[in-house]
Amino acid sequence: MLESFLSFSWIEQLALFSGIIYVVLAARESIWCWPWGILSSGLLGYASLTFYQLYADFGLQMYYVLMGFLGLYQWRFGSQSKTALPISRMRAREHLVVIVSGTIVGLFIGYFFDTYTEAAATYPDALTTSFSIIATLLVVQKKLENWLYWIVADLAYVVLYSSRGAWLFALLMVIYTGIAIFGYWQWKKRLNDHLKGAQVSL
Repeated sequence: MLESFLSFSWIEQLALFSGIIYVVLAARESIWCWPWGILSSGLLGYASLTFYQLYADFGLQMYYVLMGFLGLYQWRFGSQSKTALPISRMRAREHLVVIVSGTIVGLFIGYFFDTYTEAAATYPDALTTSFSIIATLLVVQKKLENWLYWIVADLAYVVLYSSRGAWLFALLMVIYTGIAIFGYWQWKKRLNDHLKGAQVSL
């Protein structure tokens, strides 16, 4: 596994490290997560385009870069009073929209790649990609439950990468899963503290 890591270019190594820093800082609700996320996605996008000619993945990474800038703005000025955006919970209807739309988009992408390309594990790959895109939007909006979607997606990625023999990326997803569990616990604690403080002030 160490040999696999060392076989990566310095760009890919830096992208992996900065990606871990991004997730750790996001779990701690630090706005500084976004510059690290932008750096990681930008480097991965460059590697996808330059080293591997993976145009779809390049487009996905550019989406993450865009979301990084949007997240930076939202976390700083996203509240109704143009101040820092607070953590909030999702309603049942929002969960329904996420699950239905994520599944439909994932199945559509999976069908396209399964029909017109020689890509492997098309439907699992497409569904994890679809829900990762949506989960990123939930992070931008500071929805507590974004971490639950990331836990499921990361665990699915562990299985997906393991099935392809990509053990380094599978290990990375295990790390991400642990950080996502911590992130959910940390954000839930902060939300409860905020709600208690609001009740006291009343």
